[in-house]
Amino acid sequence: QVQLVESGGGSVQAGGSLRLSCAASGYIYSSYCMGWFRQAPGKEREGVAIIDSDGSTSYADSVKGRFTISQDNAKNTLSLQMSNLKPEDTAMYYCAAESPARICLRVDSWFGHWGQGTQVTVSS
Repeated sequence: QVQLVESGGGSVQAGGSLRLSCAASGYIYSSYCMGWFRQAPGKEREGVAIIDSDGSTSYADSVKGRFTISQDNAKNTLSLQMSNLKPEDTAMYYCAAESPARICLRVDSWFGHWGQGTQVTVSS
């Protein structure tokens, strides 16, 4: 069983930055897929960014060039660096993991393990 705990959310003005972290515990196979999703009130959950065990990444068009996903395997930590934040980035952000995973899809139904979420609020 994999446990995921997010941290780093908060409130920031438009143009600001935040860094989200996700601490993973439990057994993770050598092949995995991890990612960040977000859900705003009244909207469907959106895949923001994913990274696989080879380090390949994929981003939603809406965050390309502003967000960077990274992992620290030694610390079992997944991060999301968010820059130039916009009010439309306001949402609950969730960390997700799937392992083992031969491929990695930026689709929420692909992931079997989820964190509890951390709120990001961007004011104009």
